[in-house]
Amino acid sequence: MRSWRRGRIGIAGGGLVAFAAMLAGEVSPARAFDLSSLDVFNLFGSKDKPPPVSETTLPYELKFELGDVPDAGALKRSLQDASLLYRLREDAPPDGETLARRAAADINPLIDALWAQGYFNAQVAIAVDGVAVTQAGEPPPGLAPTAERYRNRAPAPIVVTVDPGPQFSLRNVDIVPSGRRDPEAVIPDPGKVSGLVPGAPATSSSIRAAQAALVDYWRGKSRPLARVVEVRPVVDHAAKIMDVSVLVDPGPVAGFGDVSITETGDIPPEVIRSFIYLEPGEPYSPKALADTRKSIATIPAVGSVRIREDKGLDQAGNLPIFVEVNERPKRLLGFSARYSTIDGPAVKTYWEHRNLFGGAERLRLEASVFFAPRIDGTKIQRFGDFEPSDLGARFSASFLKPALGGSRNDLLIDATGVRERVGTNRYGGYTARYANVTAAIRHRFSDVFSIQAGIEAERGQTSDVLGQVDYMLVGVPLSLRYDSTDSQLDPTRGIRVAASVTPYAAFGDNAAPFIQSKASISGYYALDEDARYVLAGRIGLGSIAGADLDEVPATRRFYAGGGGSVRGYAYRTLSPLGPLNRLTGGRSLFEASVEARIKITNTIGIVPFFDAGMAFASQFPSFKEKMQYAAGLGLRYYTPIGPIRLDVAAPLNPRKGDKPVALYISIGQAF
Repeated sequence: MRSWRRGRIGIAGGGLVAFAAMLAGEVSPARAFDLSSLDVFNLFGSKDKPPPVSETTLPYELKFELGDVPDAGALKRSLQDASLLYRLREDAPPDGETLARRAAADINPLIDALWAQGYFNAQVAIAVDGVAVTQAGEPPPGLAPTAERYRNRAPAPIVVTVDPGPQFSLRNVDIVPSGRRDPEAVIPDPGKVSGLVPGAPATSSSIRAAQAALVDYWRGKSRPLARVVEVRPVVDHAAKIMDVSVLVDPGPVAGFGDVSITETGDIPPEVIRSFIYLEPGEPYSPKALADTRKSIATIPAVGSVRIREDKGLDQAGNLPIFVEVNERPKRLLGFSARYSTIDGPAVKTYWEHRNLFGGAERLRLEASVFFAPRIDGTKIQRFGDFEPSDLGARFSASFLKPALGGSRNDLLIDATGVRERVGTNRYGGYTARYANVTAAIRHRFSDVFSIQAGIEAERGQTSDVLGQVDYMLVGVPLSLRYDSTDSQLDPTRGIRVAASVTPYAAFGDNAAPFIQSKASISGYYALDEDARYVLAGRIGLGSIAGADLDEVPATRRFYAGGGGSVRGYAYRTLSPLGPLNRLTGGRSLFEASVEARIKITNTIGIVPFFDAGMAFASQFPSFKEKMQYAAGLGLRYYTPIGPIRLDVAAPLNPRKGDKPVALYISIGQAF
């Protein structure tokens, strides 16, 4: 077994050059996601099984022996990624000479992989039935004949023996400014920014990460042309340490220049520009670019957004930006389902056109069918008891015209028809049939803040313990929304605020006008940089003023309970009780939830949670009255489109008739 130090001297500058190339990104020792390298897949006949023996080829079995080293599994996978023998193990060579040369060609890549992990005194030997090659170049004379003896008998046994030696550590780390001196281009704590500190393992991955962190640091300081000029690693084999100098050119401070929209497909460029909030001369910021990408992606017709920066500054010292957009498929047909052990199943189908008239208009048609719980004291005990009234239905159509005339105003038109029954057998509830049409204009001040005003008309009939009401409502809904979160389905940082107030004129059985106000705020705080531990909280409030409870249609009163409210209780069943101990709904509402979202792996997480809430007969929530509480544990399976949610909740102070536990399944977080 040869010493790396003896064998690598003078090879194109030695392994140090290869290591520096890895730092520059030319060679990456990082392990790709290769299922064949996971031992669990061997249960299904993996790629590690050699080809069958034959007269024309020399298949081989490959084994890596690393000895006792920290994180041997990860190091072995890095070696496998670098190994030609491993990658070609299914392609058996035709003869012993080819196999011997393949083994000799593996020495340098394996050494480079060990260097990348900080093992600079490593020794490697590749042996076929005891005959070993220990250096690149011509294989030893006995290797090919030894391999040939296995022809048509058995796979040739190849053992890669690795003695990594000690892992080198960093000693001196210098972050050196390059180019013209800028007194403001100083990093107060380079070690904290780069992550390179004396005593840390001298791995290529940590130094590459340091380069990216240094560039990101300066870009975050409005220096978009920041770059790493050179990395100078110096290895002391005797002391088992590395000194490294990183030369960084921060570049000049710059702002945003002109934003050019270069490709939009069939989407008008003025629509794209309406969702861009960058102003020329505004200080450059990577976050502003990320927010711009997110803002443009909210256009339903947009599939992907590419933002490209110019290579240099313009004459004003600003950085020009180029935006390219790819369209989504114009038509979409979809289906979704949800289930709760308390509220039952619900299914939904929808059709959508994302560029109806060539101006990125979206038309969405949607129909859903759901179980309508009985509230008259009867039960479904067998299939013959089922009646059509046991199903509820909702049909809706929504139209969005973004960027009216190229402005930041959007037109929204929604139409809905609903037939539903809400409540429980024990506490009753209400039945409702109604149709609603709303038209509104939304003005976007920024990518996170907007206001909306419109007109709404609703005609319907409700029936509950307070009686039957035929009504007609005409309202003027006013609302605002602020959303600084990083994701719609799985937020980990930021806050959301939604508030609305709608004065209604009423016609029909009860002609009392009223004003309905609603507000909710939720916040998300990641305890670590990778957002594996997230605290989330939500508060919801509601109030109705200007009319008595029995003068307000049941569908407009407030209720708590359900998968998006107080879990563990049936949907919209937490409210004051009226005659016959039946639900009446309330004129005010309070809801609160808190969750700890904990990722166990990249795809699996758990979520302990606590919910509280109640609707009240008074105009404002009265905390002197009884509140309902629930707690539970959720399971999350994280997918590219969002987390799949499974929540198990139990009421902490159940009422008579409440189930002891409830199960909820859906896509996306609870809030």
